[in-house]
Amino acid sequence: MLTRSLGAVCAITLAACAALSSGPASADDNDGFSRGDGGSHGQPVKVMIISMFGPEGQVWLDNLGPWREIAVDGLSPDYPTVHCNRQDVCVMTTGMGHTNAAASIMALTFSPRFDLRRTYFMVAGIAGIDPQQGTVGSAAWAKYLVDFGIQWEIDGREIPPNWNTGYLGINTKSPSDKPPLDYRTEVFQLNTRLANTAFALSRHVTLSDNAQAQAARAKYSYAPANRPPTVIQCDTLAGDTWWSGTLLGQRARDWTKILTDEKGVYCTTQQEDNATYEALKRAASVHKVDLNRVAVLRAGSDFDRPYDGQTSADNLLNYAAQGGFTIAIQNLFLAGNPLVQDISTHWGEWRDGVPRR
Repeated sequence: MLTRSLGAVCAITLAACAALSSGPASADDNDGFSRGDGGSHGQPVKVMIISMFGPEGQVWLDNLGPWREIAVDGLSPDYPTVHCNRQDVCVMTTGMGHTNAAASIMALTFSPRFDLRRTYFMVAGIAGIDPQQGTVGSAAWAKYLVDFGIQWEIDGREIPPNWNTGYLGINTKSPSDKPPLDYRTEVFQLNTRLANTAFALSRHVTLSDNAQAQAARAKYSYAPANRPPTVIQCDTLAGDTWWSGTLLGQRARDWTKILTDEKGVYCTTQQEDNATYEALKRAASVHKVDLNRVAVLRAGSDFDRPYDGQTSADNLLNYAAQGGFTIAIQNLFLAGNPLVQDISTHWGEWRDGVPRR
């Protein structure tokens, strides 16, 4: 279950939303901002942080400025500019959902405004989280991106008696079969060395927490759901349908295992990441980006299933009572910034690829 209502967000984070409506910051010609190499490739970027909606991007804008705003044709009309600082770290916001993510990333990567051939891309967004793998506020680095939406579905009230779900892979015979990957976007594996380096840099970071989230965790009778948030490694599931439920959650676990040949471990659910990666893959096919430089960080804003005695409907409809939104946003920065800073300040080590350490 993913929880991102912009109206609710603005009620919670009024200052962030007000900041989003402010005009572009100006930059003088001699202010230290990169202007490109004078050639045909545009401004070089060391790190491109990809957020999906305003507050996810705002936490970076609040901490890593000053910024220069660069308008890019084809970005979301809600987020038409990319922000870049003097360290060649940039932040973009795609808009929510598969469609917005794919369209915005295509616009970015094919824009002449930037040279992205050596850029490290870090997706940083909030997500629902599996209470058997993490808790609200946990920040998870993924190695696999799995699409939950590319399945057949039979009404759960009409499934065969020997099935445990109405979902099954397209052109398969049962829920446990691995489908032919005809869409070529069902599952992606990220660069393991980059994922491991990102985790190593951030694993000991103390994450943000609050009393409301602590109270929500206490209703779960098992760890890590009822423990404080930490930085973890586990995989992420994309689908535009927001869901809540123990049985749907089990299908998410099983589907991840099926598509990754038992190598992946599901823990977060969101909407965009397979679409984002496929758009980057299209750009990589014409040598505009390097797919070995993509990292994905998702922070748990709410549990994807109820605690014992709670209904799935209550878990979904009252997600805000879990208190996870604010700390998840903060923890994207706390867990993601060590990687951003290591790349930007030690560029000589990172320029030609992920360093061996």
